[in-house]
Order: sequence, then structure tokens, then C-alpha cells
Amino acid sequence: MSAELSRTESIREAAEGGIPQALADLGDLVRIPSIAWPSMDQSQLVRSAEAVAALVEGTGVFDAVTVTRSVIPGTDELGQPAVLATRAPRNGRPTVLLYAHHDVQPIGDEALWETPPFEPTVRDGRLYGRGAADDKAGVMAHVAAIRALTEARGEDFDLGIALFIEGEEEYGSRSFAQFLSDNADALRSDVIVVADSGNWDQVTPGLTVSLRGNARFTMSVRTLDHASHSGMFGGAVPDAMMAAIQLLSTMWDAGGSVAVAGLESRDAETPEYSEETLRTETGLLDGVSPAGTDAIIGRIWNKPSITVIGIDATSVASASNTLTPEVSVVISARVAPGQSAADAYAAMEAHLRAHAPYGAQLEFRDVDLGNPFLVDTSGWAVADVRAALTEGYGVAPIDIGVGGSIPFIADLVREFPGAQILVTGVEDPHSRAHSPNESLHLDTFRRAVVSEALLLGKLDERTI
Repeated sequence: MSAELSRTESIREAAEGGIPQALADLGDLVRIPSIAWPSMDQSQLVRSAEAVAALVEGTGVFDAVTVTRSVIPGTDELGQPAVLATRAPRNGRPTVLLYAHHDVQPIGDEALWETPPFEPTVRDGRLYGRGAADDKAGVMAHVAAIRALTEARGEDFDLGIALFIEGEEEYGSRSFAQFLSDNADALRSDVIVVADSGNWDQVTPGLTVSLRGNARFTMSVRTLDHASHSGMFGGAVPDAMMAAIQLLSTMWDAGGSVAVAGLESRDAETPEYSEETLRTETGLLDGVSPAGTDAIIGRIWNKPSITVIGIDATSVASASNTLTPEVSVVISARVAPGQSAADAYAAMEAHLRAHAPYGAQLEFRDVDLGNPFLVDTSGWAVADVRAALTEGYGVAPIDIGVGGSIPFIADLVREFPGAQILVTGVEDPHSRAHSPNESLHLDTFRRAVVSEALLLGKLDERTI
């Protein structure tokens, strides 16, 4: 066996051997309900950050490990606690920044969970629990990979490492840009690994090379200055619900494709992806047709989408024969790679104002924008991560797009323009991130840890 192969195999063996401990530590993290929403117990985020910091400190390789916060721009409010750890490079080696987040989504309707959301449960080769996949598994992939590198090569390896475990990604990363600015020297790196994406399937790794952007906003529709009796005036008076329904319907054509002038699409090839796969991965009901036209995966990766994700109106339980004066909706749009989120939002606002029925009054507020992202795949770090994924999974990775968004990547590009950004992940299409019964496929996690450990080993051998 060659020396190079031996060094690689020693990392692989260390990573494989560390999986039981990594899963045990992941289970402990899942038990902490670290939800960044202000209505939740914020002390749990502190508890979660401290638990992550203890795991990072326990690797024994960092010069400094801290739990810290930054101010949310435009306010006097501090963001949620993040973990920052640094280790200086030696002998001309690069520095890699490892990112993940320890906060999680709210649980939604607890009755839909088959097991308690904050009690990690293993069944059928998967670990269930809120955050088990998104993104505490990403946190543990970093920790486990560092442990494996350390076991294989000792604590005096040459690679520089910066570790940033955020505490508010699910709540909009409100202090993220300020955190980067406050800690620019500590975070400056040659390669950035963002462990917050997914894979093509349970056995095939994915390297995310494109991400849609997002444009989220609240729109209020008003037609009356007070409520009125629907029997007395219905048929002559358009209430806000009637106007809102008609207005929202103009944003899609009859086949479900976005019908807003000015929203752009990206022209790019995509792998084969069948309607049957879509149904399996999403739970699309029998008899319900997919929306849109052209290649299915292209609709998700390269075209815009518009979803109404919230509405303030009279509940079913409180319904009465009343004309509603005002309705508010939250619209979440995904922006195709290549178009700015600001331009996409401007196109939607112009469309809605132009199509408001009956002269309904519209108000727009709470606009949140995040630009799409395209990875430069020409760098040496991309070659290294593709090789590591191939070795770790035994299958060559597929370059994938993601229909979701990671808006803070634009902040990373702006703050560290010279860094090569690699977007990886531990999720598979059945992880159900953000949904009840979120889960982590255990074999995918194992392969992801091995792959990241091998990547760190390759970076530790590279002189820049």
C-alpha cells in the first residue's frame, strides 16, 4: 500500500469508527429545542450553542472557541448565539471555513409527528427528530470529520480551520452579515464548506452548484373601511377576500407556471428526473398533476416559483356571514439563478398593482430578499471535493441545483471574494426538512462524514 493510500485509508477508518459517537452526540443536540423564533424559549439557543462549543472544544485542535453574538443591523438587538472556533494554518497550508447552523425550525403540528420531535428516534435506518437533518447533522459532520483527521494525523496537522456554527439561519440570519464583518479576520479562508444542502439520493452525493434566490413579502388587500353583512351586500360589494383570491390567481397560468412578466428563467441542462420520483419524494397525491411545464427538475432548479405561505383572514371556526374589509398574505417567491432578487420583487409588485381587481388598495411590507447563487466550478477546491465525495460514497457526485435558497451565501461572496465556496449536505430527498417527521438517513450521514474527512485530508496536503 502506498504512503498516500495509507494516509487516505487511515482517515477513512477513523471516520467510520467515529460514527457511533457522532450519532450519540447528534442525538444529544436534537434533544435541545433550539428554535430562534422570539415566541420560543430563547434560553434553549444558548444551551444549544454551549453544547456545540463543548463538542468543538473537545476536538482539541482549535486555538480559540467562543460563543458570541453580533448586533442585528439597524437595531440595538443582538442576534442569536453562534459558535466561532479558529485554528491558524501552518507550513503554507490553506484555511477552510466550515459552516452549519444549530437552530431549527418550529415543529408545526405536533400531532403529525409519529414520535416526539425532540426525542431522537431510530427506525428503518433513519434518525427522526427536529434538526436531525437540518442542520445539526451538518454540525456533527464537521465535528466528526475534524475528529477523524485528528485521530489519523495527530493534533499537529497543518490545515487551518475556521468553524462558524450559526444560531439563527432558520429565522433569516438577521445578524449574519454583521457577524461576518465583526469576525472577518477570524473567518477569512481559502475554501468555505457550507454543510446545509442535500444529495441526489440516498446513495449518490450531490455537489450544489446553483441555488435559487428568494423574495418574500407581505401584501395587504383592502376594499372596505369596515365589515358588512354578506347577505345584505354580497353580489355588489367585493370584499377583500374576493379581491385577494382573484388577484393571487393572476400570478400563475392554467398549468401552474408562473405568469408574472419580468420573472426570468435560467437555461441549463438537468439530469433525468421522473414524475414518479417527484411523487415519491414529495407525497404528491394520486390524481394531482405536477405544476408547470418542461423538465421537472428544471422547474425546481432553474425557474421561478411563487407560493402563498401565510394568510390572515377569518378562521373556519370563527366564520360568519361577513364581508371582510382586509386580508393579508405572505408570498414567498424563488428567484432563478441569474436574476437579482430585487428585480424579481419589483416585477411581482408591479404585476400585483397592475392586476388589482375593483381598484382594491394594496400595501406591501416586510420585504426580505436573497440573491441566487452559481458556484464557480473551475477551482481546485471543487476538484478536491468531487474526488472526496467519490471516495466517500463510492459513486461520483452529481452537480445539482437547489430549489430552496441559502441567501447568506451572497454575504460570504461579498465578504470573502477570493474564497472557493463548496455547498454540500447530509440530507437526502426523504429527509423532510422543515416538515413533521424530519429525519436523517444514517448511511448517507456516514458517507457524508467520511467524504468531509477525506476532503480535510486533501486540503491538509495542499500547499497554496
